[in-house]
Amino acid sequence: MSKEFKSFYKEVKGNEGSKCHYPTRLDTYGCGCQHDCKYCYAKSLLDFRNLWDFQNPAVADIEKIRKKIARLPSGMPAIRLGGMTDCFQPLELEHRVTFHTLWELKKKQQPYLIVTKSDIVAYEEYLDVMDKDLAHIQVTITCFDDALYHKLAYEKAVPPSKRIKAVEKLYDSGFDVQVRLSPFIPEFVDYDRLANIRCDKLIVEFLRVNTWIRKWFDLDFSQYTVKHGGYTHLPLARKIELLDKIYGFKEISVCEDEDTAYEYWQKHNPNSNDCCNLRVGTYDVMPKKNTIEKKQLRRLF
Repeated sequence: MSKEFKSFYKEVKGNEGSKCHYPTRLDTYGCGCQHDCKYCYAKSLLDFRNLWDFQNPAVADIEKIRKKIARLPSGMPAIRLGGMTDCFQPLELEHRVTFHTLWELKKKQQPYLIVTKSDIVAYEEYLDVMDKDLAHIQVTITCFDDALYHKLAYEKAVPPSKRIKAVEKLYDSGFDVQVRLSPFIPEFVDYDRLANIRCDKLIVEFLRVNTWIRKWFDLDFSQYTVKHGGYTHLPLARKIELLDKIYGFKEISVCEDEDTAYEYWQKHNPNSNDCCNLRVGTYDVMPKKNTIEKKQLRRLF
């Protein structure tokens, strides 16, 4: 029997909270995630305190979630599901807390943002319960070849091919769906395969590196030289170079929390006030190829 997850609802403060347009998280599972990603910032925050148990994550009490949602004020921005752990990890098929949470959000007419590495989000029963006027979905993909993905073994989620099928099914069904390249690890990305996913929107989040991620993840971190908020980041100029390799999407947005890069992407994202780029309001879209003028690039070195 899984233990109860009591701290399921949180508004993020500090550096992240001040920059994120959707700082309120509702985690249906916590204190561990069965995907157990080596690059996971939540794992790095919880593991050293002995609060991370990927084999037996805690489960939120749906009755407490119902009461919380019922008390939400009208007009709230989208609530993020899957902020610290994946709300569609395999445990969901047993406990179905996310399924029932979606029903409650629908009754309340509360918008929500789902971030997941699972294809469960595209199962028919979830397509039926999700409201296209409320649901915004980001499916995370970091590698695009199943064989390479299994060889690297840096997470325990479903293979990339299943996630891509989920994205395309959501897209064909009319949902506001994005591919989430998070973290963007250039060594793992097949740019042509990425470009051919049937989806109009992409959101990119570059890898943030701390002591724990260096310990767990076997990568060359020598280019991560910018220090901010307890993490090291790639320099902005390098991020721009890497982003310029991506094509095939109508809208490309960057999620960023390092101050200099955050200010830059605010000016270059499709929606300057919302790096998640949800289908809210109107804004200009980016070109198919996100090119940066050479003069701009030289000034950044």
